[in-house]
Amino acid sequence: MPLPRTRGTALRQRLADLRGPAVPPKALDARALAALAANPGCDRRALLDGAGVDKAKLAGALGSPSGFGMSQFAFMRGNAFEARVKADGGAELLRLVHEKLDPGAEPPAAGVVPDLSAVGPEGRAARTALALREATAAATWTLLDHPMLALDVAGSPAFLEPDAVVVHPDGGWTVVEIKSFPMLDGSADPAKVGAAARQSAVYVLALEQVAAHLDPVPEVRHRVLLVCPKDFSNLPTASAVDVRKQRAVTRRQLARLTRVEDIAAALPEGTCFSPDLPAADLTTAVESVPATYAPECLSACELAFHCRDHSRAEGAVTSLGRSLRAELGGLTTVGDVLAAAHGETGDPDDPAVAALRRAARLRAEALGAQAARAEALALPLDREGAAVCH
Repeated sequence: MPLPRTRGTALRQRLADLRGPAVPPKALDARALAALAANPGCDRRALLDGAGVDKAKLAGALGSPSGFGMSQFAFMRGNAFEARVKADGGAELLRLVHEKLDPGAEPPAAGVVPDLSAVGPEGRAARTALALREATAAATWTLLDHPMLALDVAGSPAFLEPDAVVVHPDGGWTVVEIKSFPMLDGSADPAKVGAAARQSAVYVLALEQVAAHLDPVPEVRHRVLLVCPKDFSNLPTASAVDVRKQRAVTRRQLARLTRVEDIAAALPEGTCFSPDLPAADLTTAVESVPATYAPECLSACELAFHCRDHSRAEGAVTSLGRSLRAELGGLTTVGDVLAAAHGETGDPDDPAVAALRRAARLRAEALGAQAARAEALALPLDREGAAVCH
């Protein structure tokens, strides 16, 4: 008599059924995990990523191919800049870490760069853990170039590869993120810095899992080093970024992934996201999972174009931005907003409804004044009664 399947085994089988027969799971990387933290309310992304569905192939099969990703030129430029930052055994990189994060320590004269090569991601992760242990015990500046870290995600390991990890003489560990976007006069694009911070927070969580197995447990610093080109040159500059907030959000979102079973249980029987299915069947399957689209998804999710089209078709206010959605409270569609503004629906004591009606009155008064002026000057009017000036 066969043994009953455990809950974990049943969940893995359910997620495999969602991917489709013989479709291998797509491994999660740091960018995908960081994007989960950027949109924690999206059940669709949580389920698809938890099940290992290749969203780029899914988007193509739906007829909304993804424009998400890095151009070949940007990829080559980023690699060239990273190579420059790490040249000469990472001397410049260690100098920046010392200057920005640990100025009280002894300046790095010559850092140690251990060999992290091994067979397979599991082997590289084990070799990285050993190198971190040895560097912590040696109490000297050590640069780990592209270490491999394992992070538990919904019961399975996700293998992550940060640009670098630096071990300080006091045994502390720092994540280093190298980006090719510039820092102009000491500051960079806030949206890009935010994305880099979320990605670094994933690495911090993975490092904490490694540190938890050591005794004593070394400090994984919550301030990471972001290295970028200075102004319009190819010279490196750096800034310390506190990722405690992003780390907390990412931790909560990863915990939420363990509840993917609850999302999957609410789906219709036979739901499958295999890209080999007809587009109509795939659309039905995808739309059976609630999504929370926002314009920021365009730079973080392969399904963004598909979700945007459906969000617009439904008149969802989230397609106009999260900040506006937050201001509108219980008004979730453009139709609801217009009806509330015109006094057709809505509670007048609701602050959002009151603000909309006041805005509608002000607009009507402005258009009325402009129409009166146009009539006095004999100017033509457009459909809404606004004067047309030539």
